[in-house]
Formats: sequence, C-alpha cells, structure tokens
Amino acid sequence: MKSLLTLFLAFVTVATFAQKDFQGKATYMSKTTMDMSRFGDQMSEQQKKQIMARMKNFLEKTYTLSFNKNESSFKEEVKLDAPGTSGPRWGASNGQGSIYKNLQDREMIEDVEQFSKRFLVVEPMEQPKWELGTESKKIGQYTVYKATMTTVDTKIDWGGIFRRGRRNQPKDSTKTEDKEAPKMLNVTAWYTPQIPVSSGPESYWGLPGLILELNADRTTMLCTEIVINPSEPVEIEKPKKGKKVSREEYNKIIKVKTEELKERFQNRRRGGGRGF
Repeated sequence: MKSLLTLFLAFVTVATFAQKDFQGKATYMSKTTMDMSRFGDQMSEQQKKQIMARMKNFLEKTYTLSFNKNESSFKEEVKLDAPGTSGPRWGASNGQGSIYKNLQDREMIEDVEQFSKRFLVVEPMEQPKWELGTESKKIGQYTVYKATMTTVDTKIDWGGIFRRGRRNQPKDSTKTEDKEAPKMLNVTAWYTPQIPVSSGPESYWGLPGLILELNADRTTMLCTEIVINPSEPVEIEKPKKGKKVSREEYNKIIKVKTEELKERFQNRRRGGGRGF
C-alpha cells in the first residue's frame, strides 16, 4: 500500500509542477555493446579490435537533453578526433542531428543527415504502454522508480550493412513479398518524480517524471548531470530544415541507399579493391 501511495504522489507532483515555469538540461552517457558475430566467423582478433576502435564513436556517446514542461530536444555532443586518428569512423556525428518532442502537440521530429541529405522524420507521439513498478533506487541525489515495456523497434538496423547475406537465395514463391518480422525491444526505464517532466533520452517519454536511466536492447543511457532552471534560459528550437518524411518513408529510403552501398563495396572487393 505504501508503494502504491508513493506512485500516486508521483503523478500528483507532476500535475502540480507542470503548471510552473520549469526547465533544465540533463547530460546522458550512452554505451552500446556489439555482437561481433555479425562480421563472420573467420575474422581475426586483431581485425575485431580494429573494428571496435573505429566503432568507438558509435558505441560510446554523450548527449544533452534540453527540456521544459512541454518541449525537449535531445542532441549528441560533438567529440573531436584524437590526434593521429585516421580511416573511417563509423557512427561519427556531424553534431547537427536532434530529436525534438512536443508533449502538448504530441509531435516528435528527428532531425538527421544521411547520405548527404537532411531529413525531418515526423512521427505522432502515441502514449507509450509503460508498466509502472514499485522497485526504486538512487541515481545521484534522485530517487528513481522502475518502468518497463515491450515495443516495436522502428529504427534502422545499421549493423545489417556489415552482415554477410546469402547470395542468390531462392525466394518463397508462395509469398507476395519478403517481409521481415518486426524487431521487439524490451525497455527498462528509471524515472524520478522529483523532476516533473514527462520526457527522457532518445525518443522515450510518457512517465510521471524525467527518465534518468534507460536500457533498450544493447544500449544503456545514464544521466550523469542535471541543471534545473539555469541562469541562462533554455532554448529549444523546433527543426525546420530538411525533407519531411514519415518513419516508414525514411526507413525505405535508407534501406535502398544501404543496399546500393553494400553492392558498391562488393563490386570493389570482386575487382580487387578494399572493402569495409
């Protein structure tokens, strides 16, 4: 009964403070583990180490979430390359992308640049189906509560660009089109009612307090610093430059371009050039 009362008070806290001029910034550290089996079984340990070194910018990132009671903007912080670094650094950011969320208008916009083109991926914000638990812990000075959900992963699987597909694989003639089964994500979030903002890192939101830790698939995001009501006003800009597309349209565009890229590298390999 005490735990249920605590969760009820959490909702009351958000409803009360949401009426006030409340804003801030939160810094998140993101780490992703990688399944090296996708690169094939014949890769040497030295090659695996080289790939992990080049993938570091993709596997370990720092983000800033700027927020007020209605809006938020989640943006990656730019890291300068270390002296002497050479070769491609997969997953490196140009520092211009962001994920904008408007809780009042229920609109989410991902500002992203791929293949030298800028896109505004617009999605409606449907209420996430979180299951609130009673488990709690401390993150810094904040008490956080556990929430879980299972959802469809609609993002591009960038690891697929490195997978070795089976060439000339016969298609099932009984199927009108080849469709992959949707990938499901088990998501665990830890939120705090002490910061009454229904937002969080990446595209996640919908809890009675700011999400300070999030675990989804192989990625963990942890809040390392929070500044509430800073002396300088928090500026949140809605992305406007780029081609507006839905998530489905964007995924189709990127998959086509990715297949073209894979074919180009395969041709280079067959011609004696260097691959990835």
